[in-house]
Amino acid sequence: MKIKLGLVYGGKSAEHNVSLQTALAVINALDMNKFDIHPIYINENGEWVRGNALEAPVKEVSTLKLQDGGNTVSPVALNSELFPANVKGQEKLDVIFPLLHGPNGEDGTVQGLLELLNIPYVGNGVLASAAGMDKVVMKNLFAQAGLAQANYVSFIKSDYEKSPELAHKQVEEVLGYPCFVKPANLGSSVGINKCKDQQSLENAIKEAFEFDRKIIIEEGIVGREIEVAVIGNDEPTCSVVGEIAPKKEFYDYKAKYEDGDTDLIIPGNITEKEYETIKDMAIKSFKAIDGSGLVRADFFLTADGEALINEVNTMPGFTPYSMFPLLWKHTGVEYPQLIEKLVDLALERFAQKQQIKHTF
Repeated sequence: MKIKLGLVYGGKSAEHNVSLQTALAVINALDMNKFDIHPIYINENGEWVRGNALEAPVKEVSTLKLQDGGNTVSPVALNSELFPANVKGQEKLDVIFPLLHGPNGEDGTVQGLLELLNIPYVGNGVLASAAGMDKVVMKNLFAQAGLAQANYVSFIKSDYEKSPELAHKQVEEVLGYPCFVKPANLGSSVGINKCKDQQSLENAIKEAFEFDRKIIIEEGIVGREIEVAVIGNDEPTCSVVGEIAPKKEFYDYKAKYEDGDTDLIIPGNITEKEYETIKDMAIKSFKAIDGSGLVRADFFLTADGEALINEVNTMPGFTPYSMFPLLWKHTGVEYPQLIEKLVDLALERFAQKQQIKHTF
């Protein structure tokens, strides 16, 4: 029998459109002989709209913004066994693939909902998703795991506004210029700026606080940007590495999702020793956040061969420009097979959880 796969996409975050592009790519890669694909769209207002099972591939992103033919539902209606009165004739789903980026999706909130509803889902659980979204918590966990990384400082908006001059001084003393300012809880390079002096630092901090109440500022590292894809549960495995060679100063949102103005070099030209180091660090980072399913681990590789972990992304994009599926393709796993593997891992993890005793 075919697997009834629910794809949840959209969301309220600034990465709404990125999620739509990811959903379009995944839908068109799935084998409809193996899957019944059920689209579940979260609009910008946070309303959940469940459409009918797809009968053909989707050509336009706009088609995914369900209106006609969709039912606005409560998220709890996703489990028809627990909430049969809310289902409006919809079938029970076997597994859900949350194709959500950013807050209210990639940060553990939807994962927590699906845990309560007792529905298998693809990707990382509540803790790993939350830790992977919050760059400050993530980097603290990496430090605890002994992973080499760039120096960083962080600020809460209310604390920063009490004494911005003191914050600027701390950045200059601890990090110096250039440095990078980022919202702590956002991805896809949204709200990120490179700062070369105090004026650009102030402007970047102001912009970053528009996206989050907490920001992180990292020292600028001179090195190549290396990425590796990880899949698995208790025994994760790594792909070949890829190198990001942006034609701009850094790999920003536009280069990632709009103009493709970046060279993706796969496999990356590194030594076997460097690869083994990066692979080991990627698996350690996966375990440091208690990952499951998938992550993309991002590194800096300096001229003297030192690898520094930058971050992990617990829901990397699946757009035509995305590194994650390309890395696995060059490792020998085609995109459709990759998605099927992730679904299998979700069902495997769910089965393990069902064996855990909840009574004494």
